[in-house]
Amino acid sequence: MTDSTARAAGVRLGMKRGGVLTLSPETEMHERDAAREAAAQREVGVALMRFSPEVALLDEATVVVEVGASLRLFGGLLALCREVKNVLGTLGLTARISAAPTGQGGWLLAKFGNRRVLKLASLEQRLAALPMLAVPEVRPFGDWLSGLGCETIADIRRLPRAGLQRRCGEHLLDSLDRAFGTAPELFDWLELPPTFSARIEMPDRLEDADGAVFGAHRLIVQLCGWLCAKQLAVTSIRLLLEHERGRAAIEPTTIDVALGEPTWKEEHLVRLLKERLHRIELAAPVIALRLDASKVESAAPASDTLFPEPGGSKEDHARLLELLVARLGEDNVLRPAPTADHRPEVANRWVPATLKSKQEPLPLGLPRPTWMLDSPVRLLMRQHRPFYGSPLRMVSPGERIEAGWFDGELVTRDYFVAQADDQSRYWIYRERVSSRDAEEEQRWFLHGLFG
Repeated sequence: MTDSTARAAGVRLGMKRGGVLTLSPETEMHERDAAREAAAQREVGVALMRFSPEVALLDEATVVVEVGASLRLFGGLLALCREVKNVLGTLGLTARISAAPTGQGGWLLAKFGNRRVLKLASLEQRLAALPMLAVPEVRPFGDWLSGLGCETIADIRRLPRAGLQRRCGEHLLDSLDRAFGTAPELFDWLELPPTFSARIEMPDRLEDADGAVFGAHRLIVQLCGWLCAKQLAVTSIRLLLEHERGRAAIEPTTIDVALGEPTWKEEHLVRLLKERLHRIELAAPVIALRLDASKVESAAPASDTLFPEPGGSKEDHARLLELLVARLGEDNVLRPAPTADHRPEVANRWVPATLKSKQEPLPLGLPRPTWMLDSPVRLLMRQHRPFYGSPLRMVSPGERIEAGWFDGELVTRDYFVAQADDQSRYWIYRERVSSRDAEEEQRWFLHGLFG
């Protein structure tokens, strides 16, 4: 039952269980869990640190964020509020979002709708019209103030300050002064742990790994807030899919994601995890998720290049490569890593694109094909010329390769660039024969194709 439906049935705050069920028998009752509420509030605070490192957790499920220095960065107040709303939506929460020159003032405005003001004069007008019970410090004295004819905050501020302080104490006036900007505000800003580790329990057992995407996204949002507040970038993350515990306990399924370039971008991390989750087959249902930032480093400042690089930046290329690896697997995304050996089949080595290894320089001034065959193909001979679809004509001088004597894999070959009738070019070689075998017909092999 929604709030509006319950209100229409006559349900009000403070009613007892029996009275609520009498008015609305279909209403579902849930025990309030203060620990889970506090945990959810902290999750929101950590996630909102992407907008400012100054975040405070207050009473009545309130989160205050100092965004005065971030407005231009995020495109203005309205754009910033929209991004905050999107972050809360990712966490599965809704909120009243307000903005004001003071944190206390913004808190009071949020209780009565999404109101945003930028000037103290406008804030004073808005706050003055609010009910006096909106201020927590007023509630213990509500009956006495009502007897004096007070209904709004403006009515309280018109009372003599000295008498009000003697009757109600200094906390009430201090709260109003902070809200109206006439007294400084002091908040206990949220402190973050030195390492990031977050866990979330699933509302039900997940039989399919794709169902964990929403929960993983919630954890990524918190991770990005932690990274921004710490001015760090992540190079490796680990997602643990926890299964049933107890006697039938199963080790968590581990998903390790290594990044070629450090990042703190939510969209990129979510996309990588989504691709990895699509390829996972669960050994057992998932009951909880845990995300750890395995490796982090200081975030590099944004590029100050006046003209962007054509075709994207180095970071764009790295993100594309990481996405391909996550989608296709490490063994299916390779990069060349030639080794110092004259034999082409040995020098032509390919390794996973994410593997860090020293790359040997390629030979200069020597033709090398774009596509090297795994195993050379023996060519037919017609009229004493190698044949591959048509007779092949040599268009380059020979390159003699004689190596491998040191490991028992000796090769003696003469390589040429050959051209067919359709102008296609191939890399072929003939085996060198000794004088004793001169009577045998020379054998030619196709070893590579040029683009």
